[in-house]
Amino acid sequence: MERRLSHANPPAIAPLQRFKSIFSGSVGNLVEWYDWYAYAAFSLYFAKVFFPEGDRTAQLLNTAAIFAVGFLMRPLGGWLLGRYADRHGRRAALMLSVLMMCAGSLMIALTPGYASIGVAAPALLLLARLLQGLSVGGEYGTSATYLSEMATREHRGFWSSFQYVTLVMGHLLALGVLIALQRLFLTAEQLESWGWRIPFVIGALAAATALYLRRNMDETGAFSRRRDRDPAQARGEGTLRELMRHPRAVLTVIGLTMGGTLAFYTYTTYMHKFLVNSAGIDKSTASLINAGTLFVYMLLQPLVGALSDRIGRRPVLIAFGVLGTLLTVPILSRLQQIGSPAAAFWLIMLALVVVSGYTAINAVVKAELFPVEVRALGVGLPYALTVAIFGGTAEYVALWFKDIGRESGFYWYVTACIACSLLVYVFMPDTRTHSRIESD
Repeated sequence: MERRLSHANPPAIAPLQRFKSIFSGSVGNLVEWYDWYAYAAFSLYFAKVFFPEGDRTAQLLNTAAIFAVGFLMRPLGGWLLGRYADRHGRRAALMLSVLMMCAGSLMIALTPGYASIGVAAPALLLLARLLQGLSVGGEYGTSATYLSEMATREHRGFWSSFQYVTLVMGHLLALGVLIALQRLFLTAEQLESWGWRIPFVIGALAAATALYLRRNMDETGAFSRRRDRDPAQARGEGTLRELMRHPRAVLTVIGLTMGGTLAFYTYTTYMHKFLVNSAGIDKSTASLINAGTLFVYMLLQPLVGALSDRIGRRPVLIAFGVLGTLLTVPILSRLQQIGSPAAAFWLIMLALVVVSGYTAINAVVKAELFPVEVRALGVGLPYALTVAIFGGTAEYVALWFKDIGRESGFYWYVTACIACSLLVYVFMPDTRTHSRIESD
């Protein structure tokens, strides 16, 4: 009995050391997402460098295709790094993740153009993006697991919410670097010639700094206890066979992610194009609206995470599911016909307040569903697959509906996906009170 109790209570970690470990994990996540979004932000400038001279649209399509391939690598990254984290530790996997991102960014920054090395240029760009896709795919599950296991039970929702704080901050920093280079430091010609390499150099240096910080992180108590009980067994965990012993948890991750990830990509990544193509707002104003809403949205995440620590995860998810189902069509329909940038800002903010009910706590909910021996893989792989299917295709599906003259069909598609997730929220247990982390 005493042995069981000792495993249920983690070794004491000083509050300052706990904060430093959580901070290091969060900073690494920020760097990863900065590097990921920097590719999209600067592709307009480096597209012609890596591909033969010719049609500008064809060059952009080639860079977009490589971006999509990186996106498709995320499930593989979720599997490989999730398996590695469950076998060798969360800290080791987080270090490997940021190392791959550093290598990918450095390759993009240093690779000569097509005019110098021919087809090797796009081949190296593809290889760099594959590394980044693996890195981002593995980062989510491992980072969610680390933050959830490292946080105290009373504040787990709050600390885990910083995963999306840093995700959005990475996006904003990539946009900030682009705006600063465009308006303050370089001409358009300099950006197209060599200036586009600067953000990737910044990303590589930031990733190296994050790697140093992660070297000094503590391993989580949950994994350490598992390893100490039976080192040989711990090394054998993190397999797909072990994951399939928890089918309900896997299906829950898929179900709760489907509507949330689609709503997230609709109101963040796709919203800039929607404001321009559908609402008729000019590009510059749309960019300011997009950046402003993302900034406020970022600040909301810890508040919603802390709320879930008080009232539970399930009520917060249900609130997102109900409001998302009821408001998606009205919000998007109104945005399509809006004329005022200020009104557009507040409508998008209303949507993002609703979406925060998913994004702020989805990481901790998933981590609380799985036992320690398969937690990183269980969080990362089903999530990455669902994001690739629903989140990664959001923009394509939206534009397809617009192209056939049935744009409102996309609004109902988003609503239907959120409604499906709502059914999962209604019938799933509240992981705050039924957390598998507490039984490690």
